[in-house]
Amino acid sequence: MSERSFWKGRRVLVTGHSGFKGGWMATWLTHLGSCVAGFALPPNTEPAFFHLCHLADRLESKLGDIRDFAAVEGAARSHQPEIIFHFAAQPLVRLSYEQPVETFATNIMGIVNVLEAAKTTPSVRAVVVVTSDKCYENRGWVWGYRENEAMGGRDPYSASKGCAELVAASYQHSFFRTANATVATVRAGNVIGGGDWSADRLVPDAARAFASSKPLAVRNPSSVRPWQHVLDPLYGYLMLAEKIVSEQRRWEGGWNFGPSEAGAISVAALADMIVQSWSQGTSWERVDQVSPPHEEAYLKLDSSKARQILGWRPRLRVREAVEWTVAWYKLALESGDKADLFGFTVSQISRYQERVAHAEE
Repeated sequence: MSERSFWKGRRVLVTGHSGFKGGWMATWLTHLGSCVAGFALPPNTEPAFFHLCHLADRLESKLGDIRDFAAVEGAARSHQPEIIFHFAAQPLVRLSYEQPVETFATNIMGIVNVLEAAKTTPSVRAVVVVTSDKCYENRGWVWGYRENEAMGGRDPYSASKGCAELVAASYQHSFFRTANATVATVRAGNVIGGGDWSADRLVPDAARAFASSKPLAVRNPSSVRPWQHVLDPLYGYLMLAEKIVSEQRRWEGGWNFGPSEAGAISVAALADMIVQSWSQGTSWERVDQVSPPHEEAYLKLDSSKARQILGWRPRLRVREAVEWTVAWYKLALESGDKADLFGFTVSQISRYQERVAHAEE
């Protein structure tokens, strides 16, 4: 795999490294031999991927608020990264209804601060901003949204991610067009994988329920989402950053890294797969909600651009994604402090890399 030699010794800053996706990215980069620094708030869940994998001992971890420009700029200045992956965000739709001000401040001013810091850090060559499939104006289409579709969002979270896309495009055209750095935004589907302990997410809810010998409570079983394992989009982000540093301008703008057509399935179908993979004695049940907040019923991404131009494609089918995810949680829950979860995470990354390498032979 070409990225093994590319990433070894490369200086990378990962914002949001204390979270789920950012933690997996920091782990992967560490495994590839990069010189990784992270900037994020302390983990807001217990347990947390960051703690279970002992990431603070494996990279340069700086704790701070992405809304604090001086702190963000200081992290960039001290590490002098060549590449920045911006994951730090308020990532939950339902929480955005309860905390709209914090959501907008984190998801919009956070990216402003990161891009301002990148602008004043001469070492930076690439900034990959992680937004969301929910950045698009959802029109209820049965086909996937493409990168040239309008930004939008009815709930505060989705709207904040649409705004983040506009901010990134503005900075690219206003400040980075003649600079040494390039800004790209990346959008994935509903990502699953070991170590996500957030509230109101299907897989973490399942892990908590099954650990307590309770059925998984499912809110919207008929809603369709693009499900994928965390390693699939992260591999796309790595490929994109490598291309930016190697070739610059061609790779700016937005990129979808969603699952294959078969990955867009209902919440009920995914819940069935989780139950089947976990063990006998587990189940799920529908729960009715009183005046629930609005959540879109159907959403799918068109990733033709990444497939055709970048050469990326998802490697794990949705059932495999569930099996890999369940294996991680079961090890964490059954082995407790004795589990080498960093090692297990790296083993899944290595298996994924082997699959990519074999496909390229």
